[in-house]
Amino acid sequence: MKHTASLLALLALAASAFAAEQNLFNGKDLSNWEGLDYWSVQDGTIVGQTTKEHPAKGNTFLVWKGEVSDFELTFKYRVTDKDGKSDGFGNSGVQYRSKVIDPKGFVVSGYQADLECGKTYSGILYEERGRGILAKRGEKVVIHEGASPTKPKIEVVGELGKSPEMQTHIKAADWNEYRVVAQGNHLQHFINGMQTIDVVDETAIGAKKGCLALQLHAGAPMKIEFKDIVLKDNSKEAK
Repeated sequence: MKHTASLLALLALAASAFAAEQNLFNGKDLSNWEGLDYWSVQDGTIVGQTTKEHPAKGNTFLVWKGEVSDFELTFKYRVTDKDGKSDGFGNSGVQYRSKVIDPKGFVVSGYQADLECGKTYSGILYEERGRGILAKRGEKVVIHEGASPTKPKIEVVGELGKSPEMQTHIKAADWNEYRVVAQGNHLQHFINGMQTIDVVDETAIGAKKGCLALQLHAGAPMKIEFKDIVLKDNSKEAK
């Protein structure tokens, strides 16, 4: 009887963990997402693309129909320029704990896990339409209140590695795996298993919940692809 009860408890625990984890993209359509016509599904991936004939007037986003708070998100991405290479403009990111500030244009502000074709910004923590760069690649940071909410005091308290060396672990014009962990005011980014930033945001405006969105950046023609987008909800409500 004790063995049966233990087995049932383990099954219940496994079911709970499974229920808290979900694939946000079904590989077929954008039924759980909202955005403008820059976005489509091609060969089982989410594709955002601008061209010379169809440029983006500003940064625009594909917004998931849900909300995140404490979570772990993993996804694969590939970003290229107009020639299918990674030696030009190509700038994207994934917004989390963010908010839609223009529903018609699908404009989003908030924390962003940055990625690009270049060699500097992939893996950093950026705050779109907010406080800008909050942590450069390789930094452990504590964000304190500053002169104003939009000008925090950013204290670098440690180093995870050198940015140029980290760049060598990121594949150009190919698939990379990104992981974002947000727990309370502690934020972490990883690319291909390598931690790129570690941030504690002690400010009052540091978001604790909000929307999740994929960015398509204004500028020169580019293409961003996403797949295998898996969200594990670590909030108390999911346990």
